[in-house]
Parts: sequence; C-alpha cells; structure tokens
Amino acid sequence: MKTLGRNELKEILIRNWMTHDAMWFFHCLQECGIEKTNKINKAAVRAMGIIEIKRIQKALGIDKVEAFEDFKLLSDATWDIVKGKFMRFSYSYPAKNILRGDFENCFAYEGIKQLGAIERYQCAIFERIYGWFDGMGIKYSVSPQVEGCMMHTDGKCFREFTFNFDK
Repeated sequence: MKTLGRNELKEILIRNWMTHDAMWFFHCLQECGIEKTNKINKAAVRAMGIIEIKRIQKALGIDKVEAFEDFKLLSDATWDIVKGKFMRFSYSYPAKNILRGDFENCFAYEGIKQLGAIERYQCAIFERIYGWFDGMGIKYSVSPQVEGCMMHTDGKCFREFTFNFDK
C-alpha cells in the first residue's frame, strides 16, 4: 500500500470537501429550488468561513489581525491550506490594504452550469472569504458588487477588497 504525502492527502481532502459541497447543493436544489438553495448555501458557506478562519488562526497561533502585514501572513497561510490544484485562481496585493482575487476558471461555475442552474445561481465562493474577514473582525469593502455569477455574465471573475487597516 502506498503512503500518501502531505500534498496528495491535501488534494484528496479538498476534492472530497468540494464534492460534498456540490452534492449538497445538487440535492438541496432538487428539494428546495434555486432561490432557497442560493439563500441557504450563501448563509452556510459564510458561517463556515467564520469558523474555518478561527480554527486556522488558532492552529497558527494568531490571536488578532490588526495590520495589513498580519493579514497578508494569515491570508497566505490560509490559501496554502484551502486551495486545491484544480482551483485555478490567483490573488495578489496590488497596493497597501488591497487584496485582489482573479479566477482563470471557476469550478463552481462549471458545476452549476452542468446542473443547468447557472442562469439563477448566486455565487457563494466569495461568501467563504467574507466569512474569513468577518471571523477576523476586520472591516473591508469589495468591488465589484455582483449579483449572480460573474463568470457567467462577464466571462471572467474577480474581486478587489479594500481594508481599513491603519485608518
């Protein structure tokens, strides 16, 4: 029997989590319809993000995030933990107090499109990130404000977050 390395184990766990998420969405969609599924999904993902970031902070020994440099360290560590190889997106810090995320392709978009629900899908990917920020207790604004799925409507997806550190 083969022993799995850290990266192989991480990929399996992340893929399993994303499969659970997709199957939950699919069955909720069948049972409740798209409007209620969107509402429940966004609330659940955001709440999970709050819990998730607190666990990561505790594991890393980070009590508070009070400055942008602290945020960047926690953010980089968090992405290292939660991002799978199949997740084709990038993030950067183009200026002080700014985080930008760009999707090259979106696994949620592809999955929801296969389900035939993309026209009325409300993206919950960023709800997880909003949950992280809420869990850290930091203030932020996000641009653009998006209803639906930006990958579907614009053929690309990105967000820019501005934080209120040092203000």
